[in-house]
Amino acid sequence: MHKKSLFVLIMLVVSIISVACSSSNTSEETASKEKTNATEKEHQQHSEHVSGDIREETASNKVLPEFLKDKPEQMQTIYATAAQNKELLENIPCYCGCGESAGHKNNYDCFIHENKKDGKVVWDDHGTKCGVCLEIAAQSVSDLKSGKSIKQIRQSIDEKYKSGYAKPTPTPEV
Repeated sequence: MHKKSLFVLIMLVVSIISVACSSSNTSEETASKEKTNATEKEHQQHSEHVSGDIREETASNKVLPEFLKDKPEQMQTIYATAAQNKELLENIPCYCGCGESAGHKNNYDCFIHENKKDGKVVWDDHGTKCGVCLEIAAQSVSDLKSGKSIKQIRQSIDEKYKSGYAKPTPTPEV
């Protein structure tokens, strides 16, 4: 009887260890799958914004588009500032990958799709979905206000984003 009890106890311990290891592997597999799903979701969101950018026309660059109404005040401020700094941002590349994915030529394109001859502006919501675009515009305008030249700002942005970011837009050097 003693041998039988010992055998049952050993089998119970082996079962528990087996389940624990199996659970551990399942947890690791689940975590790995969740990470993969999150990465895939990020890429899908990036693809969505590339192919699904909203464009909206307003009377001028002083009238913000409706798609900004529910966005944070800081984002609205960056859009308004970007619109007022066309010359600067047309000389600053963007490093989010929008040059290849959306055909952008510079950071200005992330906010404004077109400036019409009659003063109307066609806005682009690309920047609302991209922290890199917003950061580059905000830093560039801040540097301009602090007295840096467009060339100095360009050099600073190129240096900051040269590694770890996407290929820059094909923005000609100043």
